[in-house]
Amino acid sequence: MKPFADTAPLVAIACGGTGGHLFPGLAVADEVRRRGGAVQLFISPKEVDQLAVRGWRAAGLEILTLPAVALQDGRWLAFLRGFVQSYRAARKRFAARVPHAALAMGGFTSVPPVLAARRAGAATFLHESNAVPGRANRLLARWVDVAFTGFPEAAARLNCRCAMNPGTPVRPGFAPRGAAECRHALGLAPDRPVVLVTGGSQGARGLNDLVLRALPLLARTAPGWQWLHLTGAADAGRVRAGYAAAGLTARVEPFTDRMEVFLGAADAAVTRAGASSLAELAALQLPAVLVPLPTAADDHQRANARALARDGAARMLEQGTATPEEFFAALEPLVADAAARASVRAALARRHTPHAAAEIVTQILAALAERPVAAAPAIREVLA
Repeated sequence: MKPFADTAPLVAIACGGTGGHLFPGLAVADEVRRRGGAVQLFISPKEVDQLAVRGWRAAGLEILTLPAVALQDGRWLAFLRGFVQSYRAARKRFAARVPHAALAMGGFTSVPPVLAARRAGAATFLHESNAVPGRANRLLARWVDVAFTGFPEAAARLNCRCAMNPGTPVRPGFAPRGAAECRHALGLAPDRPVVLVTGGSQGARGLNDLVLRALPLLARTAPGWQWLHLTGAADAGRVRAGYAAAGLTARVEPFTDRMEVFLGAADAAVTRAGASSLAELAALQLPAVLVPLPTAADDHQRANARALARDGAARMLEQGTATPEEFFAALEPLVADAAARASVRAALARRHTPHAAAEIVTQILAALAERPVAAAPAIREVLA
């Protein structure tokens, strides 16, 4: 087994499975590298992961795809097989190069490499973006040195020795920008309102259906609005046909790797309530109607949405009961009412944590500087 590197700190980041786990992990990876550190990235085989890391892989980032699978529909055998295979793959990677620290970002991909890193002697950490922690992070909490949270209320649900609340990291480039420039880049008119609909990195059938049901009403009440709609691969065709039938201007895509441009073009958004998406809304101060995914584990999206709605930072609708009229009533002020928009934007600005990635990396490096490893002098130099 190769010992710890004697120069730059090496941080393993396990962050695959969904965009909500992956994108904050990439933000932390970017900050580690900006500080002169090195990163090992552990992701899942899912398409969202593979598409999102293409540029990172081309830039030479060390990336390992693990065979982990989520526990769904009681498929314990497949889950356990993937868990064991992922743990062994991480152990093999660490036999060649041991990280100084390992950070779990949540989800089924994160547990095996962090446990393997702990066994190899690395300091271990986790980040929980949601108000209600997921199963993976609840399992890991007792084994890590520090748990970072995106919502302060999450700490009470983690059985951990130390918790800190830096917020949820957002990828570089997510900052307020000129709407006209973004609209031009997407082929939209710069002087007409734009609404973005997105169900997250994998799309959302229920959210797509809600919007499709509202299109006839929207064609009558807001014919001048333009729409950006990220549907997921399965729904792009029928959603595109729905807008065409309603006579509304729309750009419909299954997925984008230019999310900051789509968000920057919008006056308002209609979105799920995953924590990573909410952090990006706060970074861009983009008003939104939140429609929590009803089947989200432990109902965490509803808890996230309620936290923002309670603070006046968003509007919230229930997928199962929202009518087209309620949908329009929630959305219209966020597009057309200057006072309502300003109020929501101010609340989002208060929730934004622009230094979350930097705070997480600082805490990791500070913990490493106190450990008796060969890289400690270099880590102290990074902190200085």
